[in-house]
Amino acid sequence: MNEGYEREDKYNGEVTEKLSYHYREIIKLIGEDPLREGLQKTPLRVAKSMQFLMQGYLQDPEEILRSAMFNEDYREMVIVKDIEIYSMCEHHMIPFYGKAHVAYIPNGKITGLSKIARVVDIFARRLQVQERLTTQIKEVIQKTLNPLGVAVVIEANHLCMMMRGVQKQNSTTTTSDFTGAFEKVETRNEFFNIIGHKLH
Repeated sequence: MNEGYEREDKYNGEVTEKLSYHYREIIKLIGEDPLREGLQKTPLRVAKSMQFLMQGYLQDPEEILRSAMFNEDYREMVIVKDIEIYSMCEHHMIPFYGKAHVAYIPNGKITGLSKIARVVDIFARRLQVQERLTTQIKEVIQKTLNPLGVAVVIEANHLCMMMRGVQKQNSTTTTSDFTGAFEKVETRNEFFNIIGHKLH
């Protein structure tokens, strides 16, 4: 008989041990007791959590795109919008979250739509700033697929602005980056018109 749910996750044992040690020390330094009942397993949980949240360092976005790349004579805009983003601000290691809208115009090659979302995740699951995240997504799609153009827009809320600092809970940050055909005003406007109802 099954005595209860047991989750199966795979983590690097050495990294987990080292992270657990340091998080235990952090708990002491902020004035808490790591031996208190509610905190005894916290260093281990956080160690595993951080490995999950930072898994983008172990993944290759170019490989992801190439794994489902096909020849296709289609030269109209392909847009994947409202891709959820969860990332960590590299300045304070506090989360920021939002949505990415990604478009490209194929030039003989297309990729699986889910691969675009995977690429966004790979770069988001690293210590980031929103500006660099936007550019990295654009650059890897341009480099790997060699399309006629790429457009990336990210809208995000930053907890480092909401929980600390200026403490502005209702501010949203929008970043964008473009290549090729999307540098033309009419093409860029078509893209913005499609996602425009989502822009703040």
